[in-house]
Amino acid sequence: MRTQSLIFTLGLCCIASLASPTQIVLGTSPVVEPQPVRKLHGRFLHITDIHPDPFYEPGASQASACHRPNLKKDKRPAGYYGAPYSSCDSPFSLTNFTLDFLDEHWTSEIDFVIWTGDNARHDNDHDIPRPLDEIFDLNRAVAKKMEHVFLRKGIPVVPSLGNNDIWRVLFVCPLQILVTSEILQNNRIWSAFIPPTSSASFHQGGYFSTEIIPDAVAAISINTLYFYKKNHGNCRGCRYADPKDPGNIHLDWLEEQLKGFRSRQMQVWITGHVPPSETKYFPECYYRFVELNLRFQDTILGNLYGVRLDVHSMWPKLILVFQHLNVDHFSFLKADEIDMSIKTSSSSTLFRTLITDFSEIPEPLEDTQYDNYAVVNVNSAIVPNPYIPSFRIFTYNTTGLSGFVKDISSDPYLETMKATQRKRASNYEQVRAFKKPKCERKKSRNTWRCNFDKPWHSDSESPSRRNSLWSPLGFAQFYMPRLAEFDQTHDPEFELEYMTFPLSTLHPDEEAQNTTDHQYVIPLRLLPEELRQPDAVESEYTPYELKDLTIPSWLDLATRLTKNKKLRSRFKEFMYLGGVEE
Repeated sequence: MRTQSLIFTLGLCCIASLASPTQIVLGTSPVVEPQPVRKLHGRFLHITDIHPDPFYEPGASQASACHRPNLKKDKRPAGYYGAPYSSCDSPFSLTNFTLDFLDEHWTSEIDFVIWTGDNARHDNDHDIPRPLDEIFDLNRAVAKKMEHVFLRKGIPVVPSLGNNDIWRVLFVCPLQILVTSEILQNNRIWSAFIPPTSSASFHQGGYFSTEIIPDAVAAISINTLYFYKKNHGNCRGCRYADPKDPGNIHLDWLEEQLKGFRSRQMQVWITGHVPPSETKYFPECYYRFVELNLRFQDTILGNLYGVRLDVHSMWPKLILVFQHLNVDHFSFLKADEIDMSIKTSSSSTLFRTLITDFSEIPEPLEDTQYDNYAVVNVNSAIVPNPYIPSFRIFTYNTTGLSGFVKDISSDPYLETMKATQRKRASNYEQVRAFKKPKCERKKSRNTWRCNFDKPWHSDSESPSRRNSLWSPLGFAQFYMPRLAEFDQTHDPEFELEYMTFPLSTLHPDEEAQNTTDHQYVIPLRLLPEELRQPDAVESEYTPYELKDLTIPSWLDLATRLTKNKKLRSRFKEFMYLGGVEE
């Protein structure tokens, strides 16, 4: 498929003076169309870290962030559609192709979009510093394209703010202290995606919630910049004795959102940019976030994030540069982490840290206290920095429901399921008693871990624990392994990298073969030829064979990764998309 149009064009191209910010306009005219009747497909898209770069030059040196040619012949010059495994951002050709590809092939197959931030280039070029207006312009252009591709077709889009979507010099806590122009600009840029009921929270702190399937499934988009510990000069770290700390205010809001959705028997996805981690978040923010996830385990379907960040100094004593490690992986939020008798270990690389953590999962799994876990999924990125472009399609359980979103809230099956949940909810509350020997110490007394005393809501029959309505079933990861080969005469291609599903679920079983409305987990036309036939018995595309993506299934995979060397090798390969471990 040849890209039909460029969505980004530079205004008055000659940029002789860098004092003037880059002007970017959308090449796609706004189209006002009646909202179509949405069919429920049981799939959604997760896309992250687009990072379009208006200064990207095909043929430029990677040492210049792909902005300028090297006087000496470069062994790996920037490609037309991007520079794989580099520190360069996305050319507009890649950004345009990706969104046009999703428009053509996937908008007829998905129900909503999770979009976890970073829509401006990195500020990683001494000669071309990134001004505030450029951040606004790039975010505005990408947002307009997302509106055109998805919203005009009635597909909800849930954005999250990334660290590159604000001007880092101005990021202070709380966000309302920012210059007025940034608040107004951000509100205008994102207004199409933020429901009126959430406009106040987004204006206050850049976070919001929205019902992606009315009265049934919601998404809560959190602003992880409040929790990221490298913002220590600006944010105060959610200290227990500081209730007015913006991080605590954010988590207070999150708690109220979860209470409200639980009271309506709704299910929730939590989304954000920087994934929760004891090494990346302020400790008190992290422990409180973990406790909320475990307390509302019967309501939260999972956590979806876009990037793992490391930081290095670019200009000494002037600015910190957030280095992206868009690593495909999963991890757990665990009760042990808020038990003060347990010390979390960290190995030299993310891969080793994960395997070490997985090896500590108690066995046999049949005896595991699943109440003690929540799952975090981190997606790899569109930007080929430091790996190659990719996106993810999730499938979830819609069995028993009618075919159209507008009918879901009054669907008899949904009403029956909610009634069952209401009856079970009052029977599955427990106040957890943690080992807290350190809480007798004065300096530990006023910490969150010494003051968690609210009942936890967990239920073995909830969608996060057992395959039932709204449970995540699996995902397919698509990527562009031959990025460097594509140019003006050779159009790019996204290919299937792997799936979590068992091979047997790709086609209907004998009982369903005669039905005309069978819902394939992934449309056959978008799979490799070898998977389109029902007689395949083995495939390299299905290494995990997970029956669903509930907490027990993820724990099962984690323990298998510690024992199966071949599977562990595949997991590592998928983490870094064939690149070098960072």
